[in-house]
Amino acid sequence: MKSKLYLACALSGLVLAAGTAQAETGACLITKTDTNPFFVKMKEGAQAGADANGISLQTFAGKIDGDVETQIAAVESCIASGVKGILITPSDSRALAPVVTQAREAGALVIALDTPFEPADTADATFATDNFKAGELIGQWAKAKLGEEAANAKIALLDLNPSEVSVDYLRDGGFLQGFGIDIKDPTDIGDEDDPRIVGHDVTDGNEEGGRTAMENLLQKDPEINVVYTINEPAAAGAYEALKAVGRESDVLIVSVDGGCPGVQNIADGVIGATSMQFPLLMASKGIEAIKAFAETGAKPENTEGLDFFNTGVELITDDPVDGIPSLTSAEGLEKCWG
Repeated sequence: MKSKLYLACALSGLVLAAGTAQAETGACLITKTDTNPFFVKMKEGAQAGADANGISLQTFAGKIDGDVETQIAAVESCIASGVKGILITPSDSRALAPVVTQAREAGALVIALDTPFEPADTADATFATDNFKAGELIGQWAKAKLGEEAANAKIALLDLNPSEVSVDYLRDGGFLQGFGIDIKDPTDIGDEDDPRIVGHDVTDGNEEGGRTAMENLLQKDPEINVVYTINEPAAAGAYEALKAVGRESDVLIVSVDGGCPGVQNIADGVIGATSMQFPLLMASKGIEAIKAFAETGAKPENTEGLDFFNTGVELITDDPVDGIPSLTSAEGLEKCWG
C-alpha cells in the first residue's frame, strides 16, 4: 500500500512539474557570434531580462559573422521547442527571411536586434541603433577634424562581408554621407566614384579581418589618412596594421559600437571617434516584448517615423568638434553598452 502511495505521489509530482514547464514562457536569443564583446553584452542583457521576467532562455550563435547556416539551424531548433519569441541578429538579412517566416507562422514573435531584415517587416519588430545615423556621426566628425584637408582625404572603408547586409551598407553609407560623399545606391557598397576613396575591403567584424583588410588597402595607397570600420574589433586590427608601418599616429580611425574595450581605445588614442550603441537595452527590451506578447498577444510598436524601435546612439570622442554633440571616453565608460 505504501509503495502505491509513493508511486501516486511521484506521478503527481511529475505531472505538476510538466505543467509548470509548459506554463513557462520560452524564448531564444540568436547572435552572429558569441565572441564579439557586443554580442556578449547583448546575451547578458537578454539573460538578465529573462531571469527578471520568469522566461526560459535558450541562446545560440554563429561561428563567425556571416554564418547563416548555423543561424538557420538555431531558428529551426527554436521552432521545434515551441518558444514564444525569438531575438535574432541576422548574419544575412535576406537569406534568413524564409526560416524567420516559418517561425512567425508557428506562432513565435520574431524581433531583429541591431541588424534589420530586408524588408524590415520580415520580423515582427526590430530593436536597433539608427545605423545610418551612427555612420553619419563619425563621418561628420572626421570631416570636421580634417577641415579644409577633407577635400584631399584618402579614405579606406573596412566593411563587414561580401553579403552587404543592412547593418553594413547603412553604417558605410552614413559615414560617406556624413563626410560629404555621394553614396549613389544606398544599398550598394562600393559604387561611389569619389576619388578620395582608396577602396573597400571586408573584415568579418573581427580584429584579424581588420588587420588584413587594412594591409590590403595600404598596398593600394600607403598614404591613406582616414579609416572607417564597421565595428571596433575591426578598428583595433586596422590600428595594428597601421602601427606596423609607423602610421598609427597620423591616421584618423572612426568606428561604430561603443563597447567598453572600444571606448577604452578612444581614451588610448587608438580610435578617434565611435558611435555608441546599446545592445543590452536592445536585448532587455526584446525580452519584455516577448513577455507582453505571451501574456496579451500585443506586438511592439516602431519609433514614430521609422520602421524600427530606435534604441539610441551617442558619439564618443576625446576630441570634440563644434556642432556635433558628443561624450568623452570617461563619460562613455560609465554607460558603455548599457
